[in-house]
Amino acid sequence: MAKGIMQDLILKEPIEILARGMVVQFPEPMNQKVEAILISNGIEMTDFTSQQLTAEEITDGTLVLAMEEKQKETLVEMFPEAKPWQIQILPWLVGEELDIVNPYGGTIRAYGLCFESLKKSIKKLVEMLNNDEIPWEDVTEVEDRE
Repeated sequence: MAKGIMQDLILKEPIEILARGMVVQFPEPMNQKVEAILISNGIEMTDFTSQQLTAEEITDGTLVLAMEEKQKETLVEMFPEAKPWQIQILPWLVGEELDIVNPYGGTIRAYGLCFESLKKSIKKLVEMLNNDEIPWEDVTEVEDRE
């Protein structure tokens, strides 16, 4: 959902936006509930196939965005070579207090709520990127929220 939302917004500078999973056993088409939510919001992602995030994809210019703290912890364990600023929790990065709940296996309503939360956070992220408001040198401070 996040990729579809972000691609639907206007970025001043071109950014490669990838959607990757943390546990992808084999490539699969988009979850039907995700597809329904995206389509109902006017977003189409044709030919989407799930893919595993790999260490080779985390280069010097890569920022990996997790929805919640548990996801970030897992990603940090999976990719210990990543720099501290490269794996962030999206809502925290944009100044929000709450994680975005992963709807996996939930109801269509859960997916809809996740979409709304993602949309809110991603809109803020795009505004910050377009206005050059992300203090990249200080982004590791986002981790210190307890």
